[in-house]
Amino acid sequence: MIPIAALQGLVTAASLDFEPSAAELDAIEHEMPLILAEVDLLDAQITTIDRPARELDERRIRRARKRVMAARRDLTNRTATMQPGGAA
Repeated sequence: MIPIAALQGLVTAASLDFEPSAAELDAIEHEMPLILAEVDLLDAQITTIDRPARELDERRIRRARKRVMAARRDLTNRTATMQPGGAA
């Protein structure tokens, strides 16, 4: 019997176990209003998966979509006004 050996070193979970950097955490915090608005929209859509949407459900989805669009607009405007390197 011929033994089969790997030609490359093993990849372990420890090599991929890194914490997010401060810049990554700041980016997540910067996008948090959009993330929360998208979660609300997803929750509204999930409620109508197994049954027809009622008028109240349609209103909830419509309002959640408006919040997502407003959060995207605000995020885009904040990002556009921020210059690289902290210049204003």
